[in-house]
Amino acid sequence: MEIDSCTIIKSEKPQTSVSSSPPEKVHLRPMTISDVDDFMVWATDTDVTRYCTWEPYTSREAGIAFINDVVLPHPWLRAICLENDRPIGSISVTPVDKIRGEIGYVIGSKYWGKGIATEAVRLVAAEIFKEKPEMERLEALVDVDNVGSQKVLEKVGFKREGVMRKFMCLKGNVRDMVMFSLLPSDSSH
Repeated sequence: MEIDSCTIIKSEKPQTSVSSSPPEKVHLRPMTISDVDDFMVWATDTDVTRYCTWEPYTSREAGIAFINDVVLPHPWLRAICLENDRPIGSISVTPVDKIRGEIGYVIGSKYWGKGIATEAVRLVAAEIFKEKPEMERLEALVDVDNVGSQKVLEKVGFKREGVMRKFMCLKGNVRDMVMFSLLPSDSSH
């Protein structure tokens, strides 16, 4: 399984935690293998994985393999946590090229509509350009029907650039995707 826009920036710096101030109580931290049971909560949920390029996980062993093979070696993937420090989702930035990164996030359906994904994206937007000064653009590709994710990006200040028609094959269906971007010069992050 790959991380995608249902999406990770290389950083030569060690992974660090990023926190928000109350009342949001959302913070980001590196994921570890001990997070597998929490990971399985959202990774097995068909509602959560609907717009992901990957299918829901069906075994704990597959979840462990994903964390070992993809998450741990990845230079910029974080667990989205609340006060108890247990992951309820993940967020990542993937290099597109030397000046662009693609953000992607996934959060357990129990936490939808509470501003948590918005706060996690806001935390990344506030830090990623500092960590990666060479980055000129953070972008997101969102399924045209994934209105909730589009609203998250817009609330953080991402600009909707347009619809990429017939842009991606998602679970056997060719889908239109909406392109969003955030630049270091955009003032709202």
